[in-house]
Amino acid sequence: MKVPLMDIKAANEAYRNEINAAISQVLDSGWYILGEQLANFETEFANYCGVNHAIGVGNGLDALVLILEAYKEMAYLKNGDEVIVPVNSFIASALAISRAGLIPCFVDSDPETYLLSLEDATQRITSRTKAIMPVHLYGRLCDMNAVNAFAKQHGLLVIEDAAQAHGAKSQGERAGSIGDAAGFSFYPAKNLGAIGDGGAITTDDGELAQMIRKLRNYGSDAKYVHDLKGVNSRLDEVHAAVLRVKLRHLDDDTERRRNLAEKLQQMLSSTNLILPVHPSERSAHAWHLYVVRTIERQHFMKKMAEQGVECGIHYPIPIHHQGAYREYKNIIYKVAEQQSSELVSIPLQFAES
Repeated sequence: MKVPLMDIKAANEAYRNEINAAISQVLDSGWYILGEQLANFETEFANYCGVNHAIGVGNGLDALVLILEAYKEMAYLKNGDEVIVPVNSFIASALAISRAGLIPCFVDSDPETYLLSLEDATQRITSRTKAIMPVHLYGRLCDMNAVNAFAKQHGLLVIEDAAQAHGAKSQGERAGSIGDAAGFSFYPAKNLGAIGDGGAITTDDGELAQMIRKLRNYGSDAKYVHDLKGVNSRLDEVHAAVLRVKLRHLDDDTERRRNLAEKLQQMLSSTNLILPVHPSERSAHAWHLYVVRTIERQHFMKKMAEQGVECGIHYPIPIHHQGAYREYKNIIYKVAEQQSSELVSIPLQFAES
């Protein structure tokens, strides 16, 4: 029996009839951009996250860029300002900052959670730092009480990178509702995935939401009237319709992932693997990925492959060692560098094999 790291086809197959009906509804409507499906999804996703506004956009990278660009239009940020971001993340977290004309202020990882280290952030923050972007990596929420306290102390905006955290919740608050704004990705492999690229922004700030709605639509909120130099980044009707179907099942899917993660914890408890630290509340982690550590990574992955289990590495090269950010290559991020050589993602379905 082969166990893939992620089986996107199977994830969609479970809701095939509902998805087909939703797509047919869009085709029959004859309206494919900025229509009823998107408006309804935005309302439903905002309600799910517990915020006043959700804005559907083209992808998760655009979601983060548009938040930052909107804050620049509102004069909260300006070119050259710094944004704190973990060096252990997918490169989109940093690219969004760069694309918006801002500067990444990379910080190291926490040795236990692999998330942004506020201890390291305290050492690297400067007078130019104006925002912090906690990344809820692998589906685990950052300690947002601590992040928000840090941000308040230093006068920073808090922008959640929630691209991997759909359904994660802590102390009654969901990912996407605990900062000033948040960016989500609906890439097909996400816990809430479209059938192509897609993204969304959530916020309680009405002025910010209005600015983003303009920016995503050529800088316009009235046809042929363009107040801003915007872009074309709109979640289309087909993806919105599919996401509406899958959003209705997200809590059940998340609960299933949590059950599988608990089974994996039990299965692997007697091994030499360093297992993910469980959050204090069972409801906190969305388990987008189940990530372990081992100093014998290649040997472990080879043994798993021999059993038909596909593992992965998230992420093998820290952002500061990527060619795109070569100017940071000589800066030391000791924890993230060590973790990048030891982390392994195991498919949750391994618990069922």
